[in-house]
Amino acid sequence: MDTTGTVPVLEADLAVVGFGKGGKTLAAALAGRGSKVVMIEQSDRMYGGTCINIGCVPTKNLVFAAETPDPLHDPDDRYARAVDETQELTALLRGKNFAMLDRLDAATVVTGRAVFTGPHELTVTAGDDTLVVRAETIVVGTGADPVLPPIPGLRESAHVVTSTELLALRERPRRLVVLGGSYVAVEFAAMHAAFGADVTLLERGPRILKAEDPDVVEEAARILAGTGVRIVTGASLVRVEDADGADGPVRVVHRNAAGTEATTYGDVVLAALGRTPHTAGLGLEAAGIDTDERGAIRVDEHLRTSQPHVFAVGDVNGGPQFTYVSLDDYRVVLDQLVGDGRRSTADRRAVPSTVFMTPPLARVGLTETEARAAGRPLKVAVRRVEDMATVPRARIVHDPRGLMKAVVDAETDEILGVTMLSHDAHETINTVALAMRASLTATQVRDGIYTHPSMTEALNDLFGNLR
Repeated sequence: MDTTGTVPVLEADLAVVGFGKGGKTLAAALAGRGSKVVMIEQSDRMYGGTCINIGCVPTKNLVFAAETPDPLHDPDDRYARAVDETQELTALLRGKNFAMLDRLDAATVVTGRAVFTGPHELTVTAGDDTLVVRAETIVVGTGADPVLPPIPGLRESAHVVTSTELLALRERPRRLVVLGGSYVAVEFAAMHAAFGADVTLLERGPRILKAEDPDVVEEAARILAGTGVRIVTGASLVRVEDADGADGPVRVVHRNAAGTEATTYGDVVLAALGRTPHTAGLGLEAAGIDTDERGAIRVDEHLRTSQPHVFAVGDVNGGPQFTYVSLDDYRVVLDQLVGDGRRSTADRRAVPSTVFMTPPLARVGLTETEARAAGRPLKVAVRRVEDMATVPRARIVHDPRGLMKAVVDAETDEILGVTMLSHDAHETINTVALAMRASLTATQVRDGIYTHPSMTEALNDLFGNLR
């Protein structure tokens, strides 16, 4: 460390801004090879990144707790215990993630806020302390933040929370109003309904989960309604108001397509209206790093920014906001730095996704709507889980709800996409994704040998019903 000036300077081969999946994995890999690495994270509560602290891990832990009956505790105690256990889990993983880098002699973890002051230079501040980090290569992995649109009262209300804040709330909401109809909105709505809350979901568009086929959304909405979630579509938000009346401490005024206003009351309002890349305040202009109209850092297929020695990984680069995509970002950047440089984001095929409602909704590839829009000749199979007589697993676990859908090219037998709304869909979809990446045909998957009783053997039935 250079301390000849008034501000200490730390020289490094690699500086990573943000402790998320892609950045931390790259930092560990290069430090393990002997490169001098500096990991910069602005909060000691975010070691390990969004996924383990305020994203995938805590939400799915609470989903599991909500799904698991606990007759020994009343609903309030059960919820508080689930939140406490979730916090303990994230603290454990946070410590393990810190130790993953701290144990490496070539790695240094710096806790503070980083701002670019030049193409190769970052100024890091923490309270009254300042440190300059200079590095040959810099990786930005600062993630994304919840969006709070300029809706009157939304930012000012004492009862509006983001998903991060709701995860830490130990007092169970009796009435929860969810704004939005995407992944986060649906997962939290389903979770809190399972914990016994009266949940209303307000979606501006004509349906929730707008990326999915209408028949799939209809089934998902039916399942959510069966668990107590009231879904209101076509709801344009007008304002949010705190109130002291008997109806509840907060009210959300919304307008339907005909212009008629309605009011929904709650104890807590969850704003799940999307996430935007976290680039504000990073000083990217000082480094000559370009962003797009959404604020995402512009990258090429090798994740290089407008400065070739600076890479952007994870949510901050505007790509799919999944931790496993960030992990693949790491592979792309690692190949650029120590490999042959051939790997790129263009290599990605059949990347699956899951909405962790109960049962989960998972998909890989195209929807039927997308495939028809592309002009492909199609065969389609849609099977209700309860009608799959040869797939008893769902009944064994007492959840035969949902459906499965396969979309196949009628001429080539190529699997174009599969959607599963069913028990264990989040696991079974990975088998389909692997088959698609290996270019297996629908016939080969149909005739595969799978364990029994399992949800994977539903692929025999599903692909056997293509029409």
